[in-house]
Amino acid sequence: MKEENELRKNLNKLHTTKLGIERIKRNLSLETEDVVDWCKMKINSANAVITRNGKNWYVHVDDDILTVNAYSYTIITAHKADN
Repeated sequence: MKEENELRKNLNKLHTTKLGIERIKRNLSLETEDVVDWCKMKINSANAVITRNGKNWYVHVDDDILTVNAYSYTIITAHKADN
């Protein structure tokens, strides 16, 4: 899909805020220090399903959902998917 390719083509622009790092680590129980690289790896994985709804991309991968602003490439939040 076009949106999926657009997000993957612009992974170098992906970033988040200090509060975003804390929120993502807390919501996903991550131990990694580099949350942005972790997110890039997840977005690039073969089983990632990327959709766009309005101003955000939603990346469903493994049991996680990442929310990325489509204009600024800011990782807004991430959480566990409801199973």
